[in-house]
Amino acid sequence: MFDYLAVLISVVLGLAVTHALTGASEAINRRRTVTPDWMQLFWALNVVLYVLALWWGMYWWHHLTSWTVQTFFFLTGYAVILFLLSSALFPGEAEGGFIANRRWFFGLLIAAHLLDIPETAAKQLDGLRAVPTPYLIVAPAFLTIAAARWWSPSRRVHAVLAPAWLAVLISYEVFSSLERIVSS
Repeated sequence: MFDYLAVLISVVLGLAVTHALTGASEAINRRRTVTPDWMQLFWALNVVLYVLALWWGMYWWHHLTSWTVQTFFFLTGYAVILFLLSSALFPGEAEGGFIANRRWFFGLLIAAHLLDIPETAAKQLDGLRAVPTPYLIVAPAFLTIAAARWWSPSRRVHAVLAPAWLAVLISYEVFSSLERIVSS
């Protein structure tokens, strides 16, 4: 069953990465007529790395032997939220662009983080992977950053939180990988 689901998830997550990269590419290519928003490009980097990290993390599900329709729809819905997150980052010709879309973008980021909690817990409950210790710090940090940015329209706040979010992601990947190496 995992192979069947993996194809669907890979397509949806691949579209999310493609949308973020295409949006960044268009922003760079239009730089002579429209000044690129460095924060939007920074969040594009964040989204691409986040989607790739979650795509990698989805592989743990290949060990699951008994699948339910609820698990199938939950994981598919999670992937769809990530695609919508990427889409909200580059809204096309929408008036106001990314800044006008910030509540949608950060609302979807909050939704993605909230979905990640039961997804991570389910992996442990199904015996696929223990919840990494750093996750207990990282999950609230991600939610706090996304909620602060959803709430605050300040570009100064945004200028601090975009790199902070990336630092949390990279720290989590490094420390959870180190934890697995040490425990092996």
